[in-house]
Amino acid sequence: MADSKSQLREDSINFAITVSDVCDEIRGCSVYVNQLLRCSSSIGANIHEAKYAQSRADFVSKLEIALKESSETDYWLELLYRKHKLSDELYTTLKNQCGSIRRKLIASVTTAKANSGGKQ
Repeated sequence: MADSKSQLREDSINFAITVSDVCDEIRGCSVYVNQLLRCSSSIGANIHEAKYAQSRADFVSKLEIALKESSETDYWLELLYRKHKLSDELYTTLKNQCGSIRRKLIASVTTAKANSGGKQ
């Protein structure tokens, strides 16, 4: 399981870097770009924080926040795509990367909750 947690953390860092690079190239829409930068990097920050959680409930909470941030990231990606700031190919790639991270987060939250045995 440690490998999958490390991979999730690595995926989230790589995703944040990719989004940051893309945002550096977008002209205009600075408010939307800023929102996208914040939530996409927050995914990994919360995954990293979960590593040092004080309890199982804290761990789950951090992962659930990361999950919410991935959902918000998806929203800002779609908004920028609809404003024609992202190409079809780039939007699809970023959306797929974000979706992959979200699926891994869902699996991690589900597993953590199941392993808590009702103790959170």
